Amino acid sequence: MDFKDETTLSRRTFVKGSLAGLALAGAAGSAALYGCAPAEEKQQSGGDAPVEETDQIVWGQCFVNCGSNCALRYHVRDGKILYLETDNTGDPENTQMRACLRGRSRRRWINSPDRLTHPMKRTGKRGEDKFEQISWDEAIETISSELKRIIDTYGNEAIFIAPGSGVSGSIVQSAHQRLFNMLGGCVTRYGDYSTGCIQGVMPYMFGKKFSPYDNVHASSMTEALNSDLVIMFGNSPAETRMGGGNIVFDYTKVKENGARIIHIDPRMNETCSGTLDEWIPIRTGTDAALVSAIAHELIANDQIDLDFLHTYCVGYDEETMPESAKGQNKSYYDYIMGTGYDMIEKTPEWAAPITQIPADRIRTLASDIAGAKALFVAQGWGPQRHSNGESATRAICMIPLLTGQIGLPGTNTGQREAEVGSIAGSPTIGGIPSGDNPVTVKIPNYEWVEVIDRGEKMTATNAGIRGADKLSTGFKFVWGFAGNSFTNQHGDINHGHDILADESKCEFIVMTETVLTDSAKYADILLPDVMAAEQFTIGTNGYTEWYRGVRVGGPAQEAPGECRKAYDVQADIADKFGIKDQFTEGRSSEDWVEFLYKQTADKNSDMPSWEEILEQGVWKQEVEPVIGLKDFRDDPVKNALETPSGKIEIYSEELAEIADTWELDEGDVISPIPIFDPGREGYGAVTDEYPLYCSGFHHKARAHSSFGFIDVLKQAARNQMWMNPADAESRGIENGDLCSVKSPRGEIRIEAKVTSRIVPGTVSIPQGAWHDADMYGDRIDHGGCSNTLTMSHPTPLAKATPAHSCIVQVAKA
Repeated sequence: MDFKDETTLSRRTFVKGSLAGLALAGAAGSAALYGCAPAEEKQQSGGDAPVEETDQIVWGQCFVNCGSNCALRYHVRDGKILYLETDNTGDPENTQMRACLRGRSRRRWINSPDRLTHPMKRTGKRGEDKFEQISWDEAIETISSELKRIIDTYGNEAIFIAPGSGVSGSIVQSAHQRLFNMLGGCVTRYGDYSTGCIQGVMPYMFGKKFSPYDNVHASSMTEALNSDLVIMFGNSPAETRMGGGNIVFDYTKVKENGARIIHIDPRMNETCSGTLDEWIPIRTGTDAALVSAIAHELIANDQIDLDFLHTYCVGYDEETMPESAKGQNKSYYDYIMGTGYDMIEKTPEWAAPITQIPADRIRTLASDIAGAKALFVAQGWGPQRHSNGESATRAICMIPLLTGQIGLPGTNTGQREAEVGSIAGSPTIGGIPSGDNPVTVKIPNYEWVEVIDRGEKMTATNAGIRGADKLSTGFKFVWGFAGNSFTNQHGDINHGHDILADESKCEFIVMTETVLTDSAKYADILLPDVMAAEQFTIGTNGYTEWYRGVRVGGPAQEAPGECRKAYDVQADIADKFGIKDQFTEGRSSEDWVEFLYKQTADKNSDMPSWEEILEQGVWKQEVEPVIGLKDFRDDPVKNALETPSGKIEIYSEELAEIADTWELDEGDVISPIPIFDPGREGYGAVTDEYPLYCSGFHHKARAHSSFGFIDVLKQAARNQMWMNPADAESRGIENGDLCSVKSPRGEIRIEAKVTSRIVPGTVSIPQGAWHDADMYGDRIDHGGCSNTLTMSHPTPLAKATPAHSCIVQVAKA
């Protein structure tokens, strides 16, 4: 079924009085607070009485990395955005990609007095926030000459595009890579901050085609409608995927349908508190210990599906072990039952002090799992963002494997729910073609700051370098675009500052931004970007559950000052190198939008024509739900996985070889089977100086750090550290107190939220708050950014972020 907007792109009559219902209830009593109808217009209209006004309606989209990419409808008058609403096309009960409060506040970002409006160059130290305005001619000339100098001096492996997702889903992201490829290439990255451990380790279990962003290795959340028991490990879509284009709506249907839902999480998260059957509090980072004890109970009580394990899996017991590991007690069964590896039987009594879950409750949970007719297990991406995340993500998948609850109606593979609309037939518009990259070297996403510091020492076996045995140089030229990962979104900000501030290491930094983020303070040249609402753009669905679609529209208003589109800036630099015609192919950014849409529509007959999409602005198409690994379950020979055995590999010979051949730091563990490894600053790491564990969570007021400076959002959802009353009372801390939180790496100031909704012994700090410290002074972060506290040391295999493994002390400030 297709959905079209019955209104035109340019004009419609709109009754403003109907806007009152668009803002969520309780938001200070005013829809205008979040960017909807302005209060002054309501007063002019005589209170709530509707007044007909003729406005231009311009389709837009919320291009940030929350996953939803929800639709926005800008109401424009006299060339300015007056207010905005969200998607009102299709069936309001099922098929509207309606924006959350963040998306509805976007007008406050677009028209913020903090917008960058002129190109600038640094005049002080990096990170010191001292700049002076320059002309675009000087900016382009400086960037081009520095780029040429660095390529000539160090080669193209010294060039890097830093991670950034502030325009997630927009075509302009690929323009930078296109330019650098034409100039000889640059080092690229694999993995990402969100799913680094999953991407790094799950292909060894489910095969090389595995992706955390697909609809093959996981089931739709709607499939849980056919389940009688749903278990969520650290999975809170109400906080992480709350837009109308995402799965939180389908999750609520599951609850209404009668499935029993159990949340296993250090916090009673927002999803759990809204639809609670049961919350099982767990010490952060110990999910694999809980799973091991559940596995013990299932095995001891003969409640496993042995036929499934012998048919579809490698490594469960001696019978299914590969020849290279037979007769050595290396199976998963041996690990659980205490006959191999550490020779410790993984009983509930063993797991209880580790997890803080009573042994009897673990037994009851195992019994519930064994008795489920259709078991749906889904983990969020938080459990794998620990220093032991590579073992944790595989361990959680063992529950459906042991019970044979994979590939059947109402089941899931243990991974996060599928992103149905983003793969498999989706009209993925993509970006401007980047062409071939002559540089084949890739680095782990999380290691890019370390490459600046010690690139020449990083190898395939000590740092996960791909495409070469070692790096030839560190990064000397870095371009950051729409990202706050220089400091704010990267572990150990103080360590990162020391590297970035040293101009002998990275010799030139360019940042393209809309406002002065903490990362932008490290730019040598700072460029003011044009926002999506200020240009003609195209976007597709995000991590969607129920639809695939396209949105075309803009601009809603002119960009302020001297802001310029990133594509035009790249074209000017290409011109300095004599390749502008090759770079643009004679197309403006607007021309690329039309070209890319038509190219995709030619392959998707269901899509509207170019003229039709211009008229209607948005197109959506429902997609069918999926069952993870159904084809493999139906025929494991015909649909063999891309593992060496073609089966699900509980024991991986490849991982065993990596563990034997890689250079690992003391305390780093790579295991061929899913085990419980405490990890760095995990269970058992607390000290008298740092007696509390600290984990993070995604915050409703931000998408990572995007929207982090919007005052009304900060008021609606305060940046607070969650702390159990038992931990607070012993420190004389009350709800709302300003606290000092210290880790071995830094110190922050943050308000306390004293609540029994978090397990004792662990505090939890929302990620993404804007770092605010005098980096040439005491370095105390008054912004409450969790990455001031976290470590930079990566996980052993994927070399990914360990952001949720951290030990701290908390005191009243």
